[in-house]
Amino acid sequence: MFFNPESMSVNLIVTILVIVMVILMPWLDRRVCRKLGLSLHEGLDTNKDAEKLLLFRKLFLIAVFLVYLLCVSYVTFLSRRAASGYRINAGPLFGDFTNSFYIDFGFLDIINLIFTKGPAAALQHIRIISTGGIAQVYMNIAMLVPLGYLLPYIFDWFRRDVYRRTIPVCFFSSVLIENIQLLTKHGMYDLDDICTNTLGGIIGAFLFVVLAYINTNPNWRSEMKARRKWVRRSRRSAVFPWRDRIRTMRTTVYTSDEESVRDFFNEKLGFFLLKEIGEGAGKSLLYECGSTQIEIVTLPKGTALPPQKIMLSANNSSRMRKRLEKHGIPVSEYTVDDYSGRRKFEVESPEGLLIEILEI
Repeated sequence: MFFNPESMSVNLIVTILVIVMVILMPWLDRRVCRKLGLSLHEGLDTNKDAEKLLLFRKLFLIAVFLVYLLCVSYVTFLSRRAASGYRINAGPLFGDFTNSFYIDFGFLDIINLIFTKGPAAALQHIRIISTGGIAQVYMNIAMLVPLGYLLPYIFDWFRRDVYRRTIPVCFFSSVLIENIQLLTKHGMYDLDDICTNTLGGIIGAFLFVVLAYINTNPNWRSEMKARRKWVRRSRRSAVFPWRDRIRTMRTTVYTSDEESVRDFFNEKLGFFLLKEIGEGAGKSLLYECGSTQIEIVTLPKGTALPPQKIMLSANNSSRMRKRLEKHGIPVSEYTVDDYSGRRKFEVESPEGLLIEILEI
């Protein structure tokens, strides 16, 4: 998808672009924010102008992202001359790449050699005929690695579900590029490019998840060791196969003042009364907001209630905090959550129910 995939200078430019976008820029970003007392999703801001500085940071990162998109647009079709006709590569997938090698053994024989005599013996039966196909695949992959990384790094919406939101965007971005190349005759429509571009987006998203985890968890090595031990121990347990598909859906709390609870959850917070079961003492009210459900069980008036607390998570909690204050709901100052190290604030509802909002 670039000018000449066999050019060393073009390979170098692509590699530098990936390193800058994926490694150097995030490293510099975190270092500057730490110096300025700005919190990136965890801890508390120590700079009184944190809100303005974080907005400036977001705008700057978006500007960098737009420059990256401009670079991709330039090298994929803006820099090329229009061809005389429409060009489509209808050959087998990865044909250019596989034709770059010559293997004088069968695939299974190579696998057998790896396990019997080692990789060095297997490599003796593989010869590189042309570096063009290899370079083409490398650059198609590398070009969209920054896209897969920067989307969740900059935008909250992608960060909330990195793989399921980022990877489709990378795929459709590659499809869009290929279609523009075809329609404008500034390049060739190639299914190989779509596959390798999407693979680059997947690698970028994976790098974001890994690097974000390492940077926000100083004890990541011990945590990973403990998690691997847990997986080995729990593999045959009852619920373990559903570990990535279960979540807390409903929380139950108690009240002796039904009217104040209705006013708080329905009118002020905006929860929807999904269902109401029973009458008088023992009545259950099921409120819902998005995927969160809160069941409120009414008790006789005057009943002494135990301390109750629920925790909700929110991205951009500062905006939620302002909306709560705007609607006359008292909120606390930010504090740090002991378990995650992220910032949180508290909202006190009627009868002392404590609602904590955790930044994610």
